[in-house]
Amino acid sequence: MKALVTGATSGIGMSLAEKLYKRGWELILTGRNEKVLNEMKERFGKGTEIICADLSKKEDVFRVYDFCKEKDIEILVNNAGYGIFGKFDETDIEDEINMLNVNITALHILTKLFLRDFKKKDHGMILNVASVAGFMSGPLMSSYYASKNYVLRLSLAIYEELRRDRSNVSITVLCPGPVATNFNNRAGVKFSVKPISADYVSEYALKKLFAGKFFAIPGLTVKLGAFGSKFVPHKLMSAIVYEIQHGKLKDRED
Repeated sequence: MKALVTGATSGIGMSLAEKLYKRGWELILTGRNEKVLNEMKERFGKGTEIICADLSKKEDVFRVYDFCKEKDIEILVNNAGYGIFGKFDETDIEDEINMLNVNITALHILTKLFLRDFKKKDHGMILNVASVAGFMSGPLMSSYYASKNYVLRLSLAIYEELRRDRSNVSITVLCPGPVATNFNNRAGVKFSVKPISADYVSEYALKKLFAGKFFAIPGLTVKLGAFGSKFVPHKLMSAIVYEIQHGKLKDRED
């Protein structure tokens, strides 16, 4: 049993790797931090492989797939991703394009390539890490929210295709709310509500993955927010999200 985990060197990705390891899975781990990857390889020992890669670069994404394609991967975890805070016309365009390449393009490529392999053998599981942000628009984090909308909608479409094909391949989408990781530090803001732990999120995600469920939305409040957003007019929801994100800006200034 072997799993590939992207963005494995911190946060949810690292926690997922640890929990898969404890369940007896062999791991292929990828991320940009080679030092942490080597530390994880040493900690997990035999059966763990690493490949240092920058998934904002398309050639690195294909290099990761080429490294894995003959290794009989049974679980793909698309966890790599990050956010950028600020008004759309003020955020740095190069950083934003890199973010979209990681959050969307890399996930798209790996999902497609591994899905083809999984369908050929009629077996395999995909865990795509989205966010509760995937259910709404996000002023002041517009591109990040839009990228997670893409992950959610793409995954849902694939789920229906697999269902119609009566395939034994499964896809699960993880949609957490605030999680205590390095995400907001990289985005340059503070959480406006108390975050939940990465360990709680990853354990919940794996339970849903192994049960063959599509949605993995940890936390009752986040569940209510995700599904309640369907009944709120889009413009009103966008205004609400703006106030939430603007609160983070004020916290940062304080």
